[in-house]
Amino acid sequence: MLTNEIYKAWCGMKDDDYKTYKGLRKESLRDNMADLEVSLSNIGEITIRDIARKKKSKGLKENLEVARLGGGLAKGTRDLYKNETKRSVVSTFNNLKYEYVDNTKQIAKK
Repeated sequence: MLTNEIYKAWCGMKDDDYKTYKGLRKESLRDNMADLEVSLSNIGEITIRDIARKKKSKGLKENLEVARLGGGLAKGTRDLYKNETKRSVVSTFNNLKYEYVDNTKQIAKK
């Protein structure tokens, strides 16, 4: 739940939406992220940890707000990167390059 908040804040998509965007089924989203995508996720997570410790946040409601703050910081980083490089961080690129086999077509051929 908190991971979804981080992703929504920095890239505008929940975990499942992000996986669909990348064309993934059951594979790990993080394993298929490009380096900058992983880095921004890490920035969000580290920020959340540090803010939660400082605020001594407790419970889901407080931690969801902290997750949004951490994701917002990662989004700011993403925006700065995009402004300077003119390149998007969020991509359909899959690090592991899965190829899916449609089993129903293979069965029909036999």
